[in-house]
Amino acid sequence: MSIAAEMRQHLTEGIIPFWQKLRDETYGGFYGFMGPELSVDQKAVKGCILNSRILWFFSNAVMTLKDEALLADAAHAYHFMKEHCIDKEYGGVFWSVTYDGVPEDTTKHIYNQAFAIYALSSYYAASKDKEALQTAFSLFSVIEEKGFDEGGYKEALDRTFAPAANDKLSENGVMADRTMNTLLHVFEAYTELYRVSKEEKEFAGLSEKVREKLLWILETFRNKVYNPARHRQEVFFDNEMNSLIDLHSYGHDIETAWLLDRGLSVLGDEAYAAEWAPIIADLTAEVYRAAYYNDSLSNECEKGVVDKKRVWWVQAEAVVGFYNQYEKTPEHTEYLEAAERIWGFIKAHVIDKREGSEWFMHVDDNGNPDMTQPIVEPWKCPYHNGRMCMEIIRRMEK
Repeated sequence: MSIAAEMRQHLTEGIIPFWQKLRDETYGGFYGFMGPELSVDQKAVKGCILNSRILWFFSNAVMTLKDEALLADAAHAYHFMKEHCIDKEYGGVFWSVTYDGVPEDTTKHIYNQAFAIYALSSYYAASKDKEALQTAFSLFSVIEEKGFDEGGYKEALDRTFAPAANDKLSENGVMADRTMNTLLHVFEAYTELYRVSKEEKEFAGLSEKVREKLLWILETFRNKVYNPARHRQEVFFDNEMNSLIDLHSYGHDIETAWLLDRGLSVLGDEAYAAEWAPIIADLTAEVYRAAYYNDSLSNECEKGVVDKKRVWWVQAEAVVGFYNQYEKTPEHTEYLEAAERIWGFIKAHVIDKREGSEWFMHVDDNGNPDMTQPIVEPWKCPYHNGRMCMEIIRRMEK
């Protein structure tokens, strides 16, 4: 069986049924927590990022598999977002709501707004529901009017869009004013918004504004985030975009490499894309050199110390990122081999073989799982692993 066929099977027989069983038919949306022992907490908080990622996942599954039946699952997530995750008073998307849809954490994080745009744009592409696209553009306005200043994109804001501490996307002992992670996912969201709207005449003006912001973000990556001397991106920044810590996030760099390519393809400027090719190649090559061993990818390197955990999403993004670079430069067969071997590692060690489970959160570099970690929580979702399957299906079966 080919890798694409294996991933199609895993998607249709593993990931999709798992998440379908988490539909909350009483209160809407999807249950927000499954513990390591595979028990579902039906009254756990429902993270709005998780709901957005589920909406994105089912919308793209409809389009990739050409299975209209899955639109019902996407619609289920869409209605929960519309009714409960979006703040009808102040605008924007909450961080989380209770199991029955009451605002729980009312932080308006820019990262979270971006994922809602990403999901709504894909839902529009799958359903042609123009209300979803209109909502995506309203959140684009929220980000640009409330979450952007002369220095770039902000991070955490309170319910009324006053500044708040960025504890949700700060790690490694720093409190960041700006992050590579938020910038990346704003880019990802705007790429999808532009892709689905650029041919829509009634949204032409707004779509052109999205294009302008995509170009601005690309130049910010080139000039302030990408570190050519160290062949990596910087991760956490102060308000003036000065790096706060010596940190190489391998998963984010390989994810960035292919998402930048995706955005450049959607923009459709071949000359501009050619300018970017050496940067994308450099990011990919350095991740391969520094992080790839034991048929899998280490997590990150902080101040020269490597965290060897094999985190679920890092492995998924590595498969896509390495295959993406192989497609562009097929003479680099080492990238094809890496993608194939990481998929083998995922099958052997990261996919939880227990009935009623999905993927482990992380395993060690020999593939032993951390059995204390939940299977579902506000960050653990079908976005990275589902997207890996769909990207490889699209690329290998074309």
